[in-house]
Amino acid sequence: MTLRPIRRALLSVSDKQGLVPFAQGLARHGTELISTGGTAKALRDAGLAVTDVSEVTGSPEMMDGRVKTLHPKIHGGLLALRDKDDHAEAMRAHGIEGIDLLVCNLYPFEATVAKGASYDETIENIDIGGPAMTRSAAKNHDWVTVVVDPQDYAAVLAEMDTNKGATSLALRRNLAQTAFARTAAYDSAVSGWLADQLDEKAPRRRSLSGHLRQALRYGENPHQSAAFYVTGEKRYGVATAEQLQGRELSYNNINDTDAAYELVAEFARPACAIIKHANPCGVALGHDLLEAYKKALACDPVSAYGGILAFNRKLDGATAEEIAKLFTEVIIAPDADEDARRILSARRNLRLLIAGDLPDPNASGLAYKSVAGGFLVQTRDNGHVAASDLKVVTRRKPSDAELADMLFAFTVGKHVKSNTIVYVKDLQTAGIGAGQMSRVDSARIAALKALDAQKAAGWAEPMTKGSAAASDAFFPFPDGLLTVAEAGATSVIQPGGSIRDQEIIDAADNAGLAMAFTGMRHFRH
Repeated sequence: MTLRPIRRALLSVSDKQGLVPFAQGLARHGTELISTGGTAKALRDAGLAVTDVSEVTGSPEMMDGRVKTLHPKIHGGLLALRDKDDHAEAMRAHGIEGIDLLVCNLYPFEATVAKGASYDETIENIDIGGPAMTRSAAKNHDWVTVVVDPQDYAAVLAEMDTNKGATSLALRRNLAQTAFARTAAYDSAVSGWLADQLDEKAPRRRSLSGHLRQALRYGENPHQSAAFYVTGEKRYGVATAEQLQGRELSYNNINDTDAAYELVAEFARPACAIIKHANPCGVALGHDLLEAYKKALACDPVSAYGGILAFNRKLDGATAEEIAKLFTEVIIAPDADEDARRILSARRNLRLLIAGDLPDPNASGLAYKSVAGGFLVQTRDNGHVAASDLKVVTRRKPSDAELADMLFAFTVGKHVKSNTIVYVKDLQTAGIGAGQMSRVDSARIAALKALDAQKAAGWAEPMTKGSAAASDAFFPFPDGLLTVAEAGATSVIQPGGSIRDQEIIDAADNAGLAMAFTGMRHFRH
């Protein structure tokens, strides 16, 4: 373990959280403090002795603060290898003193973008000196300790207390990795923002970054390692949620919860979605959450066991009391009232997440998927269709009730793995066929699910009778359409666009169906 004493420290931070107690700890070890601008003022106001960077460099801050630390006496002090003769000679010749600790967090670029600042203000919040110093210190971590996150202050002081003012190589390497990750993330945010400003759909280089939210016990399977990173995108959901109770979330919990919450956010009326393995097994709208939950559960009560529940309203006590009768892994909602929290607190293994708000289903954004040797990037599927977008192609026009069910079914289908067929009746999913290689098989499976629900509920007939059927993509042949007709559907919504569209329309007319084309496909893989 190579210990390096911290005799001289440079502190330059935008986020001043914990700064003063940390600097007081450094001063207690006799560390000389150097600082800039607002950081120096905060330290002086706390009664600490501070040397301005301009006194070290012999040069004033200039160009509205754009140039202040870009100087050999700063970077030489950070980069010098103290045990190398020519480095030591250069330090003596140019009056450079070593800097043993750099504490630097960067201009708040991401926060500036998030608040919708102007182009010029955003440009001014691109930090130059901070990343340059951070990289210099991190490169020379054999000699220099670098801190870019206030949460690491305690670890540095703990080592200094243990090692008589010095830090270990293990800690310095760990902090260097964090520092390089931070500058990489910062540059990624800047380049991504510039690509957006240029409306560049496929920039020559695209980088990703994230901040560790949670180390997970394992991935999809126990032999896979996993972690949950957040990007900083202000999108309400599992990344913003406060977990009120239950064990830590697993990889699969997070993935399924995200799918469930994105689905219920689509609807203005009270909605409930029940998800298993990223696919909905029941979705419904109601006059209130309790009605929506009961309708969603009735679609597939068997699959709902151990599922993920999502709601688009504050969870209330009456709904929570009904939910408590079912084994549920996770519940996510914008909020929960005191009755709901009290009732669900008795279910110790249940995770209750409060997201704060709903994600905007119309917002733009990017979605990523890894492939061997790279990754795919596409814009988020924020496409929607309204009644005015539909082209009714059959002789029979849908009734108002059929039209409402058609639009609901098509929206649900957007969140189901392809190939997809969704039956809906009275704004309640009657059967969902997900992820089949054949659209005919999806239609059959969805109808079988409806029969199972009929038996479980003791209904006189399956809910597919008189239902609306949605397909995420066009029917390539009439067989898929005829299958949904045989299941009892009376209306169909699909994108259209097949070379056999006329055959499909003729089949729908012969079966007495009302059918509308959306002109929009919703593949989901």
